[in-house]
Amino acid sequence: MKLGILSVYFVITLDIMSQGLVIPVLTTLLLDPSQPFLPAHTTAGTRELYFGLTMGLFFLSWFLGAAYISKLSDFIGRKLGLLICLGGSFTGYALTVVAVYLESFPLLLIARIVAGFTAGNQPIAQAALVDESTNDQEKTRFMGYVIVAGSLGLLIGPILGGVLTDDALLGNLASMQAPFYAAAILVFVNILLVSAFFHNVDFERRPVKIKVTDVFLTLWHAAKRPVVLRLSLVFFCSQFAFNTYLVFLNDFLFSRFQFTTAQNSIVLFLFGIAMAAPGAFLVGPIDRRFSKKTVICATLLLMALGLLAIMANPIGILSYGAALPFVLAFAINYPMMLSLFSASVDEKEQGWVMGVTVALYTLGAGITSVLGGQLMAISIYLPYTIALGAIALALILVFSLWRGDAFRALDPRPAPDGAA
Repeated sequence: MKLGILSVYFVITLDIMSQGLVIPVLTTLLLDPSQPFLPAHTTAGTRELYFGLTMGLFFLSWFLGAAYISKLSDFIGRKLGLLICLGGSFTGYALTVVAVYLESFPLLLIARIVAGFTAGNQPIAQAALVDESTNDQEKTRFMGYVIVAGSLGLLIGPILGGVLTDDALLGNLASMQAPFYAAAILVFVNILLVSAFFHNVDFERRPVKIKVTDVFLTLWHAAKRPVVLRLSLVFFCSQFAFNTYLVFLNDFLFSRFQFTTAQNSIVLFLFGIAMAAPGAFLVGPIDRRFSKKTVICATLLLMALGLLAIMANPIGILSYGAALPFVLAFAINYPMMLSLFSASVDEKEQGWVMGVTVALYTLGAGITSVLGGQLMAISIYLPYTIALGAIALALILVFSLWRGDAFRALDPRPAPDGAA
């Protein structure tokens, strides 16, 4: 695989790494009363609200930024779009280090807003991979590797977060700032790799046509495209469930079993392993044997069972295993959905349609983060109960909306083994 393509996958790895690193650290920083970051008299309910606000502002800023930056890459090129996003990520990590040093919650919010607004690198990277693919099967395989790259991020992030904050391992070198230093260094390396090795494919720069209203028009244009709209409704529900699961998993385990930063990092480390295997080995073979509609329905059911498993689990140590079924199912569901979105438009709109997927992802994540903090203050089970409802709605929408010639053309039945 060319170094240019590998540098694009590294972009995705670092993008997802930010969640695997930031969520466990922020969980401890904001929810643990022994941490000095918030005043000692801050109530548990207020801490939950602050955690939800911090996560929510990141995802909502990501939603706003993705609407502009992913579309911008269609005009200025994937390379420059990626470099803009990586520069914002570096700045976000630097501001986070300062915020933790100063014990400043407002500065932490600013850092997460900056990082969120420039976190639109994943749709650009996905569009770049679509540009590189030569046929539909290669496109699906590349989208499967997106899961692998993201899974590596979930492996690296928890390792950095767990090890670099553990004074039992590093002594005085451990701190809440150390993971953010390490992440900033990795982002800087990625900037150098993209600058040196990645080149736009058959790209001709065009005059930029970006409007302030694009943040709303991204989803409005999707609403006017019947096939994209029907895909979007299902995708939003499944992503809402996934983000609720991911964002509040560490919070749930801290609240129920008093998991430490290291223990929560181990959970996300296993999370990453569980996501990597299907993307690397199962997505391609499954796609050749089953229709995407069948696979998406099956994985949604498995995601629901995974949610029930983590909610019903009575013993802390069993959480390491109970957290995995949901992830395994999602790792197959996600690239199948991306492939359908890609097939629904022509090659000139790949950046736009991948921007739609990220807009839906981040909007759902922002909503669940802001509201979920308040719901967690009422009951730690309430956000996951709502996530189960979102999965049920996704299944209803698949069976009621994914019909007709347009969807049959979009998702043809795989040929029997051995057929031409």
